[in-house]
Amino acid sequence: MTPPDANPYDHNYVPDIMVLGIGSILFSDDGFGIRVVQRIEKEYEFPDHVLVVDGGVLGINLLGVISKPKHLIVVDTMRNKGKPGDLYRLEGDAIPERIRAKNSLHQVDFLEALTLCQALDNVPQTVIIGVEPEDIQTLSLVLTPTVQAQIGPVIRMVLSELERLGVSYRKKEGPDHVPRDSVENH
Repeated sequence: MTPPDANPYDHNYVPDIMVLGIGSILFSDDGFGIRVVQRIEKEYEFPDHVLVVDGGVLGINLLGVISKPKHLIVVDTMRNKGKPGDLYRLEGDAIPERIRAKNSLHQVDFLEALTLCQALDNVPQTVIIGVEPEDIQTLSLVLTPTVQAQIGPVIRMVLSELERLGVSYRKKEGPDHVPRDSVENH
């Protein structure tokens, strides 16, 4: 029997795997994670147990969302003292150490939300895929060319993570999809 205070949606749809983009599209490269998940949603289809989410800058408010899946793949910008465009993959104990460097407010809030998952007895196995930003301070809806160029490679990294978890996916076909060959070769 379901307790009276239980959320009915908790049992209807609980993804096993979540791909979560975080960041602010208002500050140039800070919107990288959002741009990646938007493109993934537009170009790929996944089984029902995989959910792709635009988490924006919700930080701690993501707790209810990220406490559900068993696996979490996060895409974000990440200052790691590299050069703009460098790619990073973090998992396990490396995550809190990098985020504690306070690269951005939403990353600190995200870490707090991830830590609070322990209280709910569901800390998802988490991988963070990040790119070294060039500019996260300029008010602009446009990514810098260096970071924009990393969207494709990061999508491939996300798809590799999904494959590692046994997820099959397919590229969408249809009016919104133009095969690369038709544009590049004509």
